Order: sequence, then structure tokens, then C-alpha cells
Amino acid sequence: MLTPFKEDDVVNLVRTAARSRLTLEIRGGGTKSDLGEPVDASEILSTAELKGITAYNPAEMVMTAKSGTPLAAVVAAAAEHRQGLAFEPADWRALMGSEGDPTIGGTFACNLSGPRRFQAGAARDHLLGVRFVNGLGEAIQGGGRVMKNVTGLDLPKLLAGSHGTLGVMTELTFKVLPLPETSATLVLSGLDEAFATQAMARALAMSVEVSGAAHLPESCVGRFLGGRLPEGSATALRLEGLAFSVRERSARLAEAFADIAAVTELDQASTSTLWREIRDVQPFAADGGHRPVWKISTAPSMGHHILSALRLHAGVDGFLDWQGGLVWLRLEAGAEADVVRDLVRQAGGHATLVRANEEIRHAVPAFQPEALAVAALSVRIRQKFDPGGMFNPGRMGGSR
Repeated sequence: MLTPFKEDDVVNLVRTAARSRLTLEIRGGGTKSDLGEPVDASEILSTAELKGITAYNPAEMVMTAKSGTPLAAVVAAAAEHRQGLAFEPADWRALMGSEGDPTIGGTFACNLSGPRRFQAGAARDHLLGVRFVNGLGEAIQGGGRVMKNVTGLDLPKLLAGSHGTLGVMTELTFKVLPLPETSATLVLSGLDEAFATQAMARALAMSVEVSGAAHLPESCVGRFLGGRLPEGSATALRLEGLAFSVRERSARLAEAFADIAAVTELDQASTSTLWREIRDVQPFAADGGHRPVWKISTAPSMGHHILSALRLHAGVDGFLDWQGGLVWLRLEAGAEADVVRDLVRQAGGHATLVRANEEIRHAVPAFQPEALAVAALSVRIRQKFDPGGMFNPGRMGGSR
């Protein structure tokens, strides 16, 4: 394993690999190495020793850290000033059956965003600047430390979600925002998925600033919060902010839905636990990884339709997040991936195979196949950044 300690080391290692025509698997903490398609590389380049917070201005709410900095260290440093990462980065170690420490670089490379996504934006929306080494061994700076510095091609947005296929990120600058003083969750019990989707849309249309909206069907509700949620399905609506404001908004929300469902309010501690479990897909982490797990992004009004349609074809566990725009699925091991992809394509969304055994991972594309024009553009971008195809070959497909 190649382990650089500073950016100059990365430059030298990449240039040496390019001269020798070697390929490199880029890793941070290694917690998401199985996300995407299998990589066939000559060497592993680990950014785990590129760590440390290099700049932090709480007044400006901007932090800069080296890419291998543990995510926990970033969260802890920001928390000292009552700030945090508003996009709620997920920790998928239990889901993926992996070990190690998630890194800030890996978080942005995979563009992982939690339940607050529909309100706060995706991870990439919080990335202001990035330093990275391209496939020619050139160190490049993109973006800056304030939004007004982002002009022309927004390289940080391009690197976010590229899964290490465009370059080796060495340093990132990103926004940190104030943490809410308190939080609470209203649980509407007993709604079916279609009615729950309407309820979530209604709640978000109200002026109560809902920051989390998820629906947990009766089949999986017992796996959340240690089985302490009320019986029946649970439609969860989170409120955050100043204590007096949360109390007032919670009362308004409870009154608005009292005529259609039993309403229960969760305190701050239970709220934090529940949304962490939703964020980390906790119910699907306890099966030993034997069943495939899919992540489907679609329009909020279509999520429940996809889930209902899939139940007609295979054994499915699933729940809705992002007001219904994110569907988490766990299928029977033998369920056909083509059925998932066809239904999602008809709904205008895209499906990602997050977890599966080796046989399925080698047979099924991890990412939704791109339209021909988009696929051609993706190839051209990768050729510009990494002409020799050195970084994470095969991770995002294209070789089938």
C-alpha cells in the first residue's frame, strides 16, 4: 500500500505510477471500498496519513482539512463552536460490514448526504474548495475559501461524487453551520405509504421548517429506536432550532395532523437516535450483508409507487426518506436487478446498488446506466483529468 504523508508525496507517487503504467485504487479510511463496482488496480494509494485540520474560522463558518482527516475529528472540532456538517454525512460501516474510520475526503468523494438533504442540500453543495492531484501528477486548486471565489468551472462540485476516478483529493474546504439548540420529532402512526407521502408533502408546505421527513412501514418500524416507536407504520417529521420555536412549531404540526393519525412526540435524545439510524440505514445492517441493498433517488411523489410495484415482483424490505424522494430497499438475494432498474427508469429516477455479494457485484452495474450522451461526456471528462485511466479503474463502470 502506498501511503503519502503530504501532497508532494502524492504528486511523486502518481507521476511514478504514470511512467510505469500502473493503476491505483484510491482509499481513505477504507470504509466504503465496496461502494461502486469492483476495482482492478495494480496498487492501493491510501490518503489515511494526509490528515489534520489546516484552517478553521468559526466566525466565517469555513473549515479546511486534509482529505484523510477522520470525519469524527472534523465533527468534534466544529462541535466545540456549536457548528457541524449540515448535510449529515452517513456512517455506513455497519451497513457495508467494513472497518476503519470514515474520512472527510471519502465523504465528499462519495457525496454522501443524510436526512436533511432536501432542506440543507447535498454534500457537494457545502464544498467550497479542493486541492487534488490529477492523472498527470499535477497538483490543482479548485474553488476557494469563500463562495465568491468559485468562478468558471466549479471543480469541487465535479470532484464530489466522482468516487476517486478523477483525481486524488489532498485538501478540502467546506462550510460548517450552527448546530440547532434542540430538536423534536412528531410521529404519525398507521398511515399507508401513499397517505404518508401526502402527509409529508403537506408538512413541508407548512411554515414550520421540517428538516427531516421519513416513512417507516410497519414491517420495519420495530427495528428503529430499539422497538420503542408506537405500533404500526411511522411517518416521522423532524423539527430543529431554538427551544421555544420548536415547541410552537411542534404544536402547530400536531394540530394539523391530529384528525388523520395518532401523533406522538419524541424528545431530543430519541430524535437524535432515530435520525442517525435512518441516516445510517441501521435496519439493514444486522443481516450479515447477505441481502442486496439498493438506494433509489426519485421525485418525492414517486417513491411509494416504486416500493409498491417492487413488492409485486420480489420480497422487499424498504423505507422512505427525503419526503419520499429516497427509497432504501433490501431485496431477496435472487431478486432481478433488471426489475429494479426498469421501474426506476419509468419513474424518472436512478438506482444505486449499495451492497451485494461478490457474484452480484460482478454481474450487476452498481450505478444507473447513463444515457449515451451523458456517458460520452463522462468519458471525455475522465480522459481530461486522468488520461491514462489510472485512478479507481472500473469503480464507476464503463467497461461492460
